[in-house]
Amino acid sequence: MAKTVLVSGGAGYIGSHVTVELIGKGYEVVVADNMSNCDLTCFEGVKKITGRDDIPFHQIDCCDSEAVNRLFDEYKIDAVIHFAAFKAVGESVAEPLMYYRNNLVSFINILEAAKNKGGCNVLFSSSATVYGEAEVLPVTENTPRLPSTSPYGNTKQMCEDILRDVVFATAGNDGADGQGVVKGIALRYFNPIGAHPSALIGELPRGVPNNLVPFITQTAIGKRECLSIFGNDYPTEDGTCLRDYIDVVDLAKAHVAAVSRMVEGRMKEGYEIFNVGTGRPVSVYELVTAFENVNGLKLNYKFVDRRPGDVMAIWADTTLANEELGWKAERTVEETLASAWAWEKHLAEQK
Repeated sequence: MAKTVLVSGGAGYIGSHVTVELIGKGYEVVVADNMSNCDLTCFEGVKKITGRDDIPFHQIDCCDSEAVNRLFDEYKIDAVIHFAAFKAVGESVAEPLMYYRNNLVSFINILEAAKNKGGCNVLFSSSATVYGEAEVLPVTENTPRLPSTSPYGNTKQMCEDILRDVVFATAGNDGADGQGVVKGIALRYFNPIGAHPSALIGELPRGVPNNLVPFITQTAIGKRECLSIFGNDYPTEDGTCLRDYIDVVDLAKAHVAAVSRMVEGRMKEGYEIFNVGTGRPVSVYELVTAFENVNGLKLNYKFVDRRPGDVMAIWADTTLANEELGWKAERTVEETLASAWAWEKHLAEQK
């Protein structure tokens, strides 16, 4: 019998790609999303890619504990992948309370339901921001977590700790009183970019994009007048920040590998952490010029002041994920940037 995975925030950018990969591997998926930062475009795209019109969708806010509990009552959920969080570094600096309330409460509600409904596997969408301004690069899973440079990053650190503590506290539960064992994996991923090769799903931010690639593609297609590159005075080769940009489809496949590890009982500990990246640093300026070269375009861009909360450089050592999950990033930056442009053009054609 197929295992059922609840994907909270499943109508969004990463959630939609993960849903496609899960269905492709034979999982049943239940999607929950409050639609605060997306519309149904990607969910409809998922149905077209998978040929499935019957994917259960629930428009709920995971900060509503009763709504979350109803989902666990309605379905036998074998695993949860939790994406339902606000995710913009700059916005979190300006609106910290909004980030703490949403990101912590939504995850606590998921964990309470997982524990109280007989136990569950929980995959947490974490982030490289938990490492802060790391002193040694690349970072491994054992790299010390430094104080976060933003409230967003702080919520990721706190949610990791909450998951770890719940796993430890429920380890001895036998289910007799409904209190089940929670097992957890935190995937610390780096900078997801790109779109599905079908161009039917991709990143679709509301309003002004907070992430680099949708700002690049919107500038290229004429939605934005100019691309701002935040800082060209960092002590790097070209003065711009260094990041580990990972294709969103590669990232989605890592989630499937991690869920399979949980539901098939292959975890070595009740709580595990994996870095998910390419292991290769790419500068912001390098990414911009690569986009121009791959797609034969010239972008209007300018350098502006550094952005609060940004770290200078971060990239992953992915050895553990490669060995334990049997997963490795495969798509090139060039393929990924071509897919991002194809997605932007697809959106323009729909109007």
